[in-house]
Amino acid sequence: MNKIDFDRCCKANQSSHIPVSRVINKLDSFFSVNDMSGAGEHLLYWLNEAKAAGDLSGELTVVNEQLGYYRKIGDRQNGLEAVSRSLELVGILKTEHEVSGATVILNAATTLKAFGKADEAMELYNRAYAVYSENLPENDPKMGGFYNNKALALVDLGRYEEAESCYKAALGIMSKAKGGLADLAVTYVNMAHLYDIWFENSEEKSVECLNEAEAILNKPEIIRDSYYAYVCSKCAPSFDYFGFFIFAAELRERSEKIYAGS
Repeated sequence: MNKIDFDRCCKANQSSHIPVSRVINKLDSFFSVNDMSGAGEHLLYWLNEAKAAGDLSGELTVVNEQLGYYRKIGDRQNGLEAVSRSLELVGILKTEHEVSGATVILNAATTLKAFGKADEAMELYNRAYAVYSENLPENDPKMGGFYNNKALALVDLGRYEEAESCYKAALGIMSKAKGGLADLAVTYVNMAHLYDIWFENSEEKSVECLNEAEAILNKPEIIRDSYYAYVCSKCAPSFDYFGFFIFAAELRERSEKIYAGS
């Protein structure tokens, strides 16, 4: 811990804390209408407030949210800076052996992967898994997210068999998780890309995965909220890539309607 953080850590015992629940709820309201500019300004404001208050825990909460935000907008420089600061704060607050800290580490790993650093991400995925495996049941939705994100990094590293095993583990968990349908569809879409890269004659396997994803995204019981809108917009380019043009256009339309509040 450097002197500045030591001083701030001492100050935190006497300081106020930022209203974390309110910060997150307001952030969700920006995401619900796809207002990325507003979300970014909101996070920066509360980051500065947390720093001014010496609220290291609040700062970590904000930086952790910034990791996902910078991935969404493709801001590599700020994303990597957020990775460094998030890991530093986890160490300062000594939460690396807790599920909350492991979740930050997982988020940092996923951000590294998103910005072309899959090899560096693997060490963080392993750190997160060590904590998750000791503290969470194997069917916990957090484990499903872990397997899906680690698989993406494994694909980048050409470790296709390991990636497939992770994806299958994610499918097993998310197929049983409450509210896990959207993430289940994402995993099937990711698997379609895995087979496209892995095998020369992969069309049949990729199409099977996309058919599964399409059926899931069309289920009447799937929750059609802002996260569903995000998933639709995220999956649409993949359906385009594999020639599912009509469904890709439909996904974009669904996403736009949800963000517009209709």
